Amino acid sequence: MSDVQGAGAAQDNGSSANLNYILYLVNLVVPITSLVGLIMAYMYRGAAPAWVQTHYQFQIRTFWIGLLVGFLGGLLTLILIGWLVLLALVVWWIIRCVKGMQHVSRREAYPNPQTWLW
Repeated sequence: MSDVQGAGAAQDNGSSANLNYILYLVNLVVPITSLVGLIMAYMYRGAAPAWVQTHYQFQIRTFWIGLLVGFLGGLLTLILIGWLVLLALVVWWIIRCVKGMQHVSRREAYPNPQTWLW
């Protein structure tokens, strides 16, 4: 049975990575969906082709960096600058997801999955 799963993963066309980007974007309205996307990225990244693994790595970093900046922005709302930080976080989140979806649609690896920006 593991051979069947391995064969399916080798032929992965990036649809699960694209689904994760969609879940991340839906997170702006329904906050729990990015957690589902994070779990999926951790589960699928080991068996995915190399080009899809870059997207999973990028998605995992997006979640954790977003969580860190969101926490700091939430704390900084006490002195009002946090609202700007949270607005910048939303823009950053959307850009990362859209750029990732563009690369998946072209079946390309994400160029620099370790980046903090996009």
